[in-house]
Amino acid sequence: MLELAGIIILGILAQWVAWKLKIPAILPLILIGLLVGPIAAEYLSEDGTKWIEPIWNGEKGLFPGESLFYFVSLAISIILFEGGLTLKRSEIKNVGPVITKLITLGSTITFFGAAIVAHLTFGLSWELSFLFSGLIIVTGPTVITPILRNIPLKKDISTVLKWEGILIDPIGALVAVLVFEFISVEGDSGFTKTALIEFGKIILFGTTFGFTFAHALAFAINKKFIPHYLLNVVSLSTVLLVFVESEIFAHESGLLAVVVMGMVLGNGKLENIKELLYFKESLSILLISILFILLAANINIEDLMLLYTWETAVLFLVVVFIIRPIGVFLSTAKSKLKINEKLFISWVGPRGIVAAGIASLFGSKLMSQGVEGAEYITPLVFMIVLGTVLLNATTARLFAKVVGVFLTKSDGILIVGASKVSRLLGHYLETNGRHVVLIDSNQNNIAKAKEIGLEAINTDIYSNTLNDNIELNDVGYLMAMTGNTAINKYAIEKFSEQFGENGSFRLVTREEMLDETNNPKEGLFSNTDDYGTLTEVTRKYPSIQEIDINDEAHYKGLIDITNNNKDIIPLFIKKEDGEFYIISSHNTEIDEIGENWKLVYLGKPFDIENTETN
Repeated sequence: MLELAGIIILGILAQWVAWKLKIPAILPLILIGLLVGPIAAEYLSEDGTKWIEPIWNGEKGLFPGESLFYFVSLAISIILFEGGLTLKRSEIKNVGPVITKLITLGSTITFFGAAIVAHLTFGLSWELSFLFSGLIIVTGPTVITPILRNIPLKKDISTVLKWEGILIDPIGALVAVLVFEFISVEGDSGFTKTALIEFGKIILFGTTFGFTFAHALAFAINKKFIPHYLLNVVSLSTVLLVFVESEIFAHESGLLAVVVMGMVLGNGKLENIKELLYFKESLSILLISILFILLAANINIEDLMLLYTWETAVLFLVVVFIIRPIGVFLSTAKSKLKINEKLFISWVGPRGIVAAGIASLFGSKLMSQGVEGAEYITPLVFMIVLGTVLLNATTARLFAKVVGVFLTKSDGILIVGASKVSRLLGHYLETNGRHVVLIDSNQNNIAKAKEIGLEAINTDIYSNTLNDNIELNDVGYLMAMTGNTAINKYAIEKFSEQFGENGSFRLVTREEMLDETNNPKEGLFSNTDDYGTLTEVTRKYPSIQEIDINDEAHYKGLIDITNNNKDIIPLFIKKEDGEFYIISSHNTEIDEIGENWKLVYLGKPFDIENTETN
């Protein structure tokens, strides 16, 4: 009981440490597992036993006999099902040729290149070499996101790395599952016609069960046959049912079945897909926390000593510094990415949770089958995972500065609220060379923003969706422009540190607007205009105007006119080089006016003759 409780406590502690240090959770999880397992047995325990012993003498421990393998199989099935849910056909279609090539051509290069190196350095059979290479294809958003979260990069680089990790996770898992199943079939029947038939049965039953049960579950959910409070647990039990039933009909087809099931559900018309994803994500975090401490603790010191050779260093160096760059440069050939951007993408390729989890499962199963060389699979994959995560977590920021992709100034703009005035403002800024992102919980507003070519995210500020969005790393301005004062204030409190490096602003409240002496420091545009007046002016004059500023006196005259005209609201000062200065309600004065500067405003066009006299 103490060991089981300890695993859960240590797992959640590792997740918290990862969050606090902004590193991938897999790193502290595996390190804790190694500490309480092989390291404790070799150096810390007086009697040479592990502090946490998953299996002891085959029959004792937390999971005696085959029960550890059963638990790992079921846990991996749930994790892979969640991965399948995230794989969208529309995303593959729209993410661009670079990402498409990375998950196809790049994966193929890694698959064959790493297999050849593993075969030549460690003398593994071609089957095991290809299993190893299939396992290390995957990167995964759970390891890339914490590494890149605090590195300001161009949106193109962040997008490539994020979507490569999301899309390649289930694809890599599927490749590894297929290779393992082929090895299992060959080991049972030899490379004969029978082996091919058995392999075909695995593909047939895995895809059939996954496809059929996915449609059945979607039908039951959409027709309200399942009460809302049972939705998540019924979905979970269905995943386990599919895995077990598929295994009964064709041994080793269960993992394939759950991946297919997740992919079908993720691409279908499922009303509760977001809720299902949130539940599976929470469950996966708990399972991953338990799983990786167990798997790392189950490794013996003898397994780690297998890596204490020059072959290990050669394998790691070739995979990271030769195969990965070759895959990236060939995949990005003829793209708009610059050489330094390709170098950075080549450098950042940490392997993730799916690789380590499936490696432990498959390595243990193949060892129990007596496959020669199978003892290398788990430690080799763990070495690649730990090595790449440590390398990227410690050097990615420095390497970004060395190759010149580190943004010294974050000038992107995040606008909270996608109302008509926000869309108008966002479109103007976008056409003037700024990266603009709108967020709103109203799907209709988001759809309208996307129709005019704006980047828009359907979320609410109370979720943590934005915290993990590495594509917003170049955002340095925050503008809260909803009609809800509480939301605007909360947005400033929650996101000003992350997205307001250069300034965080919100619309003034009705009370602040009526009291012109009460100018909040973060007030946006004008202390006499709130959301209501902005909306009204946008309705009457839905356009953003520019007017030249002659000097400081002229600027003050223009501001006086806006104060006396409810149909004109000052927004920015636009400098000659295209930079913007956001006018705040706290201070509408400016000390110096440069040549060719302009006042950007919303509403009725100025009377030019009248303004020249001021």
